[in-house]
Amino acid sequence: MDRLDEIAAFAAVADGRSFTQAAKRLGVSGAQVSKLVARLEDRLGARLLNRTTRDVSLTDTGRAYLERARAVLEDFEALEGSVRDETGPSGLLRISAPVAFGAKQLGPALLDFAEAYPEVSLEVSYADRTVNLVDEGFDVAVRIGHLTDSSLIARKLAPVRMVTCASPDYLQAHGVPLTPADLQSHEAIIDLNMREPLVWSFAQDGESMDTRVHGRLRFASAEACLEAAERGLGVARSPDFVAADRLRDGRLSTLLCNYEAETVHVHAVYPHARHLAAKVRVFVDFLAKRFAGEPMWRQGWG
Repeated sequence: MDRLDEIAAFAAVADGRSFTQAAKRLGVSGAQVSKLVARLEDRLGARLLNRTTRDVSLTDTGRAYLERARAVLEDFEALEGSVRDETGPSGLLRISAPVAFGAKQLGPALLDFAEAYPEVSLEVSYADRTVNLVDEGFDVAVRIGHLTDSSLIARKLAPVRMVTCASPDYLQAHGVPLTPADLQSHEAIIDLNMREPLVWSFAQDGESMDTRVHGRLRFASAEACLEAAERGLGVARSPDFVAADRLRDGRLSTLLCNYEAETVHVHAVYPHARHLAAKVRVFVDFLAKRFAGEPMWRQGWG
């Protein structure tokens, strides 16, 4: 087991290129990680890592050893996982999700999952940054939009539309924009979480069109943008699952419905593994079933 601990410590340092990150991932001290890696190098009689004050990188020998080491660790995880599966999913499941989707949609699903699987403990982090699942020790992440990390397995959960909206009072006072270009004469409420906050993308007949907007209110929160729009302070653009309640009860009205941009999707993503832990498998299956079909947040307005 000591040798396996050495290999696991080495792989964690190689993945995160940091002894500190490896220690966080493994739940031990940095000194312990350093000791395990040094012991492994001494036993092998070879240097596996190049260490500087700013960086850690693999030597050629370390790169070759890491490939074989991963196979050993995955085989061991598969062995233990096969035993755990016989008794059902259990253990700690660490989840990352965007703030707005977590608060509006994922939260209730997590509570239902916790009731259905009492042997699984949940540790949930809501953040609007893209976490590194491996380096930061997450089992699953919920992500919205186009995925760029090909090293992860992704399962599509639900479609998401961007909606442009304003309060009835604002529209009565300032008029209704009929085309995306009309937004240039309106006060936009800017969501800083968007990839390009000042450029709103639309489409018609398969052709995309971008409109540059301006506004004095800027929030790194879709919910805050919609609150401002409800107060009549401008036009907001938001994922439909955040705006749904306000659209359903008439506090906000949808605009430019004939110019809807491309639909994006909510995904559950998780790292590749030869043997997928039961707790991850049942959680992803649970979410896929929960969000199957037409999104529940569109009922009554969409």
